[in-house]
Amino acid sequence: MTDTGNSKRRLIEGRPALIVIDIQQSAFVEKEVRSIPHMPDYAGRVARARIAIDRAREVDIPIVFIQEIHRADLVDFGRELDGSEDIHCLDNNPETALAKEVTGFRDGDYLVQKRRYSAFYGTDLEILLRGLRVDTLLLTGGLTDVCVHYTFVPHLRC
Repeated sequence: MTDTGNSKRRLIEGRPALIVIDIQQSAFVEKEVRSIPHMPDYAGRVARARIAIDRAREVDIPIVFIQEIHRADLVDFGRELDGSEDIHCLDNNPETALAKEVTGFRDGDYLVQKRRYSAFYGTDLEILLRGLRVDTLLLTGGLTDVCVHYTFVPHLRC
């Protein structure tokens, strides 16, 4: 009989990185109409993301912030405008900046800018993760129904 009661497993296996997706200034500006509809409990999700960021720092897990950003002339938009989203995250809009105070972004954190839903598509995220020798991803973000979802499924063409 095998005694599995004494074998302890780590909560997080492998070499993890925390990927923080699209928590940007625009989410914290009061507006009647948003270019991207928010899921319910947005503030609660962002608060929980901050807890994950703080805990990752405590145990030296690298943090990679992802920022959606598009050129002001709209040349790099893809399918983002096919659904319920309007023009958003333009590089000439200050609201496109990361919400650095809310997330606790620090010098030395990693930043990857993206132009599609997936943080992998057309970015250097994979190269960065290989350089950090990461083999386990922890994902969080503000809009988990879109960009976190599509980053989790990295090989879809979004």
